[in-house]
Amino acid sequence: QVQLVESGGGLVQSGGSLRLSCAASGRTFRSVRMGWFRQAPGKEREFVAAVRWNGGGTDYADSVQGRFTCSRDNAKNTVYLQMNSLKPEDTAVYYCAAQVLNTTHFSVWGQGTQVTVSS
Repeated sequence: QVQLVESGGGLVQSGGSLRLSCAASGRTFRSVRMGWFRQAPGKEREFVAAVRWNGGGTDYADSVQGRFTCSRDNAKNTVYLQMNSLKPEDTAVYYCAAQVLNTTHFSVWGQGTQVTVSS
């Protein structure tokens, strides 16, 4: 099994930046793609970004395209979400997730980290 631990959340002013980290441990060779999701109060969890371990290909939600950058460090089994030009509507709990080999969905989740953007 893969275990995920997020870090880097916090409080930032509108227009500021934060970098989230997600450290993967356990049977990490079974993970092919890592994703970031977020859930704001009263809203459903939504996709933010994803990156493949092999090749580093990325995907982004339209709402964060151009502001957020998802990357990975294979040697450290860690993925990052660099968030720039943050807006109050980016406030949410951010979750890291892993897509396991031979599956089509994200099935392993971290505990989440709070990001709060003040106006």
